Amino acid sequence: MNHSVTKTDAVTKKGKKKRNWSSKIPTIVFLTPFTILFVCFTILPILAAVGLSFTYFNMLEPPVFVGLDNYIRMFFDDDVFLISLRNTAIFAIITGPISYILSFMVAWLINEFRRSVRTVLTLIFYLPSLAGNVYFVWTYIFSGDSYGFMNSTLMRLGIITDPIMWLTDTKYMMGVVIVVILWLSMGTGFLSFVAGLQSMDRSLYEAAAVDGIKNRFAELYYVTLPQMVPQLLFGAVITISTSFAVGYECMNLTGFPSTDYGTHTLVLHILDFGGVRFEMGYACAIAVFLFTLMLLLWNVINKTLSKWL
Repeated sequence: MNHSVTKTDAVTKKGKKKRNWSSKIPTIVFLTPFTILFVCFTILPILAAVGLSFTYFNMLEPPVFVGLDNYIRMFFDDDVFLISLRNTAIFAIITGPISYILSFMVAWLINEFRRSVRTVLTLIFYLPSLAGNVYFVWTYIFSGDSYGFMNSTLMRLGIITDPIMWLTDTKYMMGVVIVVILWLSMGTGFLSFVAGLQSMDRSLYEAAAVDGIKNRFAELYYVTLPQMVPQLLFGAVITISTSFAVGYECMNLTGFPSTDYGTHTLVLHILDFGGVRFEMGYACAIAVFLFTLMLLLWNVINKTLSKWL
């Protein structure tokens, strides 16, 4: 009797496993194309970069294993790398938190308008991140001659007598690039905040009002932010990747390389060695270092937000 019951249970479990497996087939089929593309264009390039970072590879000869020489060279033999690391850290520390908070606050403020006005404002703030040749506008504004908008305005007001070389003087280059980056910061993270604010559970706001929350900032802290944890984490990922990937903005505004490497970043250093000098092994080592730095920072921010929210 017990043997027959056990056999029946085994058959039943086997049937359930088959049904569970068959129910997952559509999901597997739909995920397969994305998985293949993700592996081919994300996972494999990362693994290849890690492997090449331990080699000398000039794209003309087979890679030669050199161990940790590329990483040792970064910190002890490459002064420009240290300059680019410092500049990247400055951009990340200044533009990262400011653009993150600015994107959320702007999204929170425009969320109070009616739908038509909110749509127009969202488009206005998001447009700079879509503009391809936006740097031409800023090169005109900060042109180093007397015809540039900023110089001509300051000279007309009597504030300065000679034009300022905004994009070539190391005293001003960093500030100009930071302003432009902040202007371009209303991108994907900003849209995720707008979408998250639109999906709020309105009944929680009514309950909070009954519990005694009377001002909007308390409502923001106790009701809005806890509901937006997924959007906040996604925005943090986008902000980290954007702030550490600063490079092409500097190149379009201040040249490549910039004066005294004043706005040279890790991305431009990778471009220099990988796209100009064809030292792909060393370029991969810098890329792996940058990737690891971003990953560690994202882990810290993720844990911080998880505890706070």
